[in-house]
Amino acid sequence: VQLQASGGGSVQPGGSLMLSCTASGRAASKYNMAWFRQAPGKEREFVSAINWSGDSTLYMNSVKGRFTISKNNAKNTVYLSMTALKEEDTAIYYCAAVEDDYGRQGDEYPYWGQGTLVTVSS
Repeated sequence: VQLQASGGGSVQPGGSLMLSCTASGRAASKYNMAWFRQAPGKEREFVSAINWSGDSTLYMNSVKGRFTISKNNAKNTVYLSMTALKEEDTAIYYCAAVEDDYGRQGDEYPYWGQGTLVTVSS
């Protein structure tokens, strides 16, 4: 499966952005999907994940209540709605996919998109 992420940009603290990741390839809608991020000088970290049917989600603690992950299988697309953005949310955001059980570890996901930059700054 191939993944194409989009929607990054620059916003002020407290602002909002919506990231999208579209999957293409065989049975793309059957993949569990996740978002990770990597800030400058830091290691990649898990942000959120959703199962293939869209009825089970995971979030990192610092984004709970601010970020929402969702999935539209008709469009083979996963979204990350980000609100109340903070400067510490600045990072390159990557989407990832896996056919089998999913979790919070990056090495569980064999398929990755190219990343989209989110900058939160006043």
